[in-house]
Amino acid sequence: MKKDILHLDDIKVLVDTFYGKARQDALLGPIFEGVIEDRWPEHLDKMYRFWQTILLEEHTYNGSPFAPHARLPLFEQHFERWLALFHETVEEVFEGEKAEEARWRAEKMAEMFQIKRELIREREEARHGDI
Repeated sequence: MKKDILHLDDIKVLVDTFYGKARQDALLGPIFEGVIEDRWPEHLDKMYRFWQTILLEEHTYNGSPFAPHARLPLFEQHFERWLALFHETVEEVFEGEKAEEARWRAEKMAEMFQIKRELIREREEARHGDI
């Protein structure tokens, strides 16, 4: 029986299930493994705190979610796959208002990251064009 995302334990299920899929994914897995290496417990804890802050409004995350992604070799297909896996995970395990909010927030985050990444690429191209 599905339920909504209401407690930290629900956040942990969401994060653990999603990253279990992402680590096995042919497109995303190598990127995650290459960056995170053996620091998975630390990364998962950070993701618990991030989503706990976003969805439960329990402010346990401090940081800038975009900064670690700014220079990674990520393109539209990576964001699309990330979002597809995230949606799939939420739909498999949860239902309700917070589950819908999680999907919406993931969409907005992917959109924002892509826009920022494109701006960085444009600036770098302009800077290299000036040489």
